[in-house]
Amino acid sequence: MSMDYREYILEHYRNPRNYGTLEKPNVHSEDSNPLCGDQLAMDLNVEGDHVTEVRFRGRGCAISQAAASMLSEMIEGKTLTEVIALGTDDVLEALGVPISPARTKCAFLSLRVLHRGLAIAGFEKVHEDEEA
Repeated sequence: MSMDYREYILEHYRNPRNYGTLEKPNVHSEDSNPLCGDQLAMDLNVEGDHVTEVRFRGRGCAISQAAASMLSEMIEGKTLTEVIALGTDDVLEALGVPISPARTKCAFLSLRVLHRGLAIAGFEKVHEDEEA
């Protein structure tokens, strides 16, 4: 792992962006990784077809929390179509370092929480309808 990316991950871990909760989110989801104990919750406000606000909170390793911080920056202001289309490659690209197979669940926890929250709130239908 290069020193620059290690510092970048630690910076997001120590000073996470969009950390906290939203008073009345219209999307909320939470999950944990039972293998390592990482926990994450995510709140979104969606207006029209855009994510207008995002907050997350959690605890766990530097990879899981930094990935959540980076993902929160990636999705704020984006359309639902853009957010739903995000995948594991986008998270890996944001992290900028190779992730061992043992750490992938840590790296992808925030993406899983995000997609689950959108599905529960019924926003995944926006993506499906647009593809039809």
